[in-house]
Amino acid sequence: MTMPKAPVSGGPENPGLRRDIGLIGLTWTSTGSIIGSGWLFGALFAAQAAGTAALFSWGIGALAVTVLAFVHAELGAMYPIAGGTARFPHYAFGSVAGASFGWFSWLQAVATAPIEVMASLNYLSVHASWVQTEKNHLTAAGYGLAVAFMAFFVVVNFLGIRWLAHTNSLATWWKVAIPVLTIVVLAATAFHGSNFGYQGLAPFGAQGVLSAVSTSGIIFALLGFEQADQLAGESRNPARDIPRAVIGSVLLGALIYLALQVVFIGALPPSAFTHGWADLTFTDKAGPFAGLALTAGVGWLATLIYIDAVISPTGTGLIYTTAASRVSYGLSRNGYVPQVFERTTGRGVPWFSLLFAFVVGLIIFLPFPTWQKLVGFVTSASVLMYAGAPLAFGCLRRQDPDRYRPYRLPGGMFWAPVAFVVANLIIYWAGWDTLWRLGLAIVLGYLLLGASALLGLNPRTPAPDWRSAQWLPVYLIGMGLISWQGGYCSTGPASTVSCGATGALPLWWDMVVIAAFSLAIYGWAFSVRLPDAETQRYLESTDVHPGHGGTTG
Repeated sequence: MTMPKAPVSGGPENPGLRRDIGLIGLTWTSTGSIIGSGWLFGALFAAQAAGTAALFSWGIGALAVTVLAFVHAELGAMYPIAGGTARFPHYAFGSVAGASFGWFSWLQAVATAPIEVMASLNYLSVHASWVQTEKNHLTAAGYGLAVAFMAFFVVVNFLGIRWLAHTNSLATWWKVAIPVLTIVVLAATAFHGSNFGYQGLAPFGAQGVLSAVSTSGIIFALLGFEQADQLAGESRNPARDIPRAVIGSVLLGALIYLALQVVFIGALPPSAFTHGWADLTFTDKAGPFAGLALTAGVGWLATLIYIDAVISPTGTGLIYTTAASRVSYGLSRNGYVPQVFERTTGRGVPWFSLLFAFVVGLIIFLPFPTWQKLVGFVTSASVLMYAGAPLAFGCLRRQDPDRYRPYRLPGGMFWAPVAFVVANLIIYWAGWDTLWRLGLAIVLGYLLLGASALLGLNPRTPAPDWRSAQWLPVYLIGMGLISWQGGYCSTGPASTVSCGATGALPLWWDMVVIAAFSLAIYGWAFSVRLPDAETQRYLESTDVHPGHGGTTG
């Protein structure tokens, strides 16, 4: 089905979004979000957490994200709407659950652009010490530079989705080429096979392998495939292009990251292991791959990597700035936040949403001054957002059975609960010290959403669907309690690091508890989903036409 290029909603003062982005633009949007700062630091932090077994961590992460991606591929093609991941639970469970997962979605999107800026500044600090202190905290001048980066994201977005797609496509070609070149050059010039046997295959055991998935940047690096879903409301042919973009970007990203981990371990000089895996030491460690290139005597590659350390995170930050503005636009369309977030320019840019994301992004730098601190928080917020899609998936198969599904996931009713279990395991592995901070952010979100409803700032504010969301507080509190009793901290196992986790749940049994709890919540949510007629009413009220994949917003 070919979609029109006409604006998707609004009048002369609010012309709405435009359908100007094609398959390549969507694929590069997702791929460009995946290949960001994760490639610059993920291999180092994963090796420090798990040793050679970091290769297994990447495999686990890739499988987990692939399961989630297949679920998003069906939903994104069915409902090609702006800010899709924030809106799928709304159709299945109504306003309370929809507002909650919408907040999770916006939270991770708005916090990712600052992460990418921090990555660029970390690499820059190797040659410009004035950017950061010795503890990798931003100086006043560094913060000013961060503001300039964030402002650049806003300016490009204001030029419109077509400019954004072209800019991102050019940047992504570069972003893919440099990691691939790094893989080839390091494998050919500095590969020590003996490194893979140092201290055995898994020096920190299974717990190190699993915690690396969430806390070392692995899942963070692989996330971003859903960006095609977020821009589905601006796709020329969403039925065909969304599934291809979502799944293709995950496969490409996982292959590149796994190869990068292999060459990183192989390229480490023997002297790097003086203090063991947990404290690898080598020249210019603040810029890991550039430092290894210098050690290997390929200075020209180090120069390219330092240039890429600006281009790759900038491209990803650009896309997440776009995503944050589209998610808040979608939340307003659903009636959860003030209607001003729907204001668009003549180029179809939600300008208030964009400026609001810019301001909040600058504030985020303050409580999370380093890259690794931000990663754990955003990974948890991201996966909490992703958990809403599997829950909505199974329900919408029953609530909206006649809708045209351009891509239908085989065995979808089996894979949906599996994807929910996977998402919750990743959340758990992030550690208690990360999750309690996320809990505070969730409470803040509820206060803001409640204020919007009480003050009547959006005339479309829906009545609260409490019955269909009765499982939600039990889910959120339950995940917190299990994490508290578990054995994971953001910087390592609770047995060796103090973060408040009790360690009462032994390894493996904790995962059994998570799986059983997840399946119980999934069954409960499925049983209290919205009536079919109510789901259809919500779909129609947000411009998703009944019975086919069409939409106007």
